[in-house]
Order: sequence, then structure tokens, then C-alpha cells
Amino acid sequence: MGVTTSRNRHLVELVVTVAAALFFALAIQAYAVKPYVIPSESMLPTLHVGQRLLVDRFSHRIGNAPKIGDITVFMPPAGAESGGDQCGARGEGPSNDGRASRRACSRPTPGAGPRAFVKRVVGLPGDVITVTNGHVIRNGRRAAEPFAAPCGGGPECNLEAIIVPPGHYFLMGDNRGNSDDSRYWGPVPRSQIIGKAVVTYWPPDRIGTD
Repeated sequence: MGVTTSRNRHLVELVVTVAAALFFALAIQAYAVKPYVIPSESMLPTLHVGQRLLVDRFSHRIGNAPKIGDITVFMPPAGAESGGDQCGARGEGPSNDGRASRRACSRPTPGAGPRAFVKRVVGLPGDVITVTNGHVIRNGRRAAEPFAAPCGGGPECNLEAIIVPPGHYFLMGDNRGNSDDSRYWGPVPRSQIIGKAVVTYWPPDRIGTD
């Protein structure tokens, strides 16, 4: 009886230990760090399709604000995936009307899309943002963007001036000629930003920080 009781006790301890480990793993994923997979080419050459990264969700939950240059995971505005009427402000974007630059969208369509996007923060609340030949001009000064791929010369490479509203952030992909981002659907509300990408963990040859 003594041996059986000891084995049962060890079995209970093992089950409790595994359950506790599983609980803490799920808690960490839900509130602190969560993995995401890059779904498109919009962040080339920095991030490739299928590359996996870990996102810090906790710091945003305790009040840390996104910063210029952060690679950010967020829920895009409603309609961002459809390619249709993506702007929430009447008379703004996405039409070019034959012009060489896009008309800026100052307010996104209300609500969030069904799938998370990954883009880079290029504009903070109150910033004046324009885009010239694919390069961000922030508050009148060209941003340092060694990570950005050439845009290619289409109307998406130039954006009229926009003032980023309070509580919003202007997000763009590094692949400036092939990225559905704030040029099309406007700045993103802070409430829809999930967190900052802190490290890539797959494939092995691309492990590292952003």
C-alpha cells in the first residue's frame, strides 16, 4: 500500500506540474508574448513570407506607446483586405483621379478587419506625413529608412500631406511598391495595435531581433 500511495502521489504531482506549466504558457501567450507568421511580401526585404516572429503584447498593455521604426502587429481597419472603400472620411482616398500622387486618408473605416497585419510605424500622433518616391517625409524631414525597398514609380509612391490624428499611428510596409498600408486606409487607432515584434525565430538562418 505504501508503494502504491507513493506512486499515486507522484502521479498527481506530475499532473499538477504539467497543468501549471500549460497554464503559464497559455497566459504568457495571451498577455505577454505571442507568435505570428508573416503572410505576405509587404515587409520585404526585412521580413519574408512564412517567417515567424514573437510579438511583445505586454508592454503595450501597460501603457508603452509605439515608437518610430517599430515593426508592429495590429488589426487593420475594416475593409483593408477587400481593396474597396477603405477610407472612413468622405471625399478622401483611395482614388487618384489621374494624379501622380495618392490622396491621403485622414480617418480609417471604423472597426477592425479579421486578420492581423505586420507593418512598420512611420508616423506618430500629431505628425505631418507625406510620401515622395516611396520615402517618408515626417514633419518636413526625410526619414532615415535603410530598410525600405524601392517603390517603383507608381502613384502609390507619392502621398499628399496628412496630419496623424490623436491616438493614431501611420503604418507602412518596407516593400513600398507592394504594401497595403496607411497610404490606402489611413492611420490606425492605438486600440487596434497588438504589440511590437521583438525577435524572429524561424527559419533558423533568419533568427534575430528586428
